[in-house]
Amino acid sequence: MNITKNTSHQEGEMTKAIENQTAKLPSTVYLGLALASMAISLGLKVAKQNNRALFVGQWAAPFLIMGIYNKIVKVEGND
Repeated sequence: MNITKNTSHQEGEMTKAIENQTAKLPSTVYLGLALASMAISLGLKVAKQNNRALFVGQWAAPFLIMGIYNKIVKVEGND
């Protein structure tokens, strides 16, 4: 299997700036945020605030996705 880097597409300056800033955060920050949102959601559920619990609980997946993206940027770098 031969994997080649895509050199035909370059990222914009804004994307590079964002990636450079987010790469400074450790990946565990995103994991911590995801776990915290689940814990807060559980607390809200116990407090019978169901709508808020669902809202906050849905934050976990985006935080985990941002953590994966952050890890990829750190490993692969940006253009």
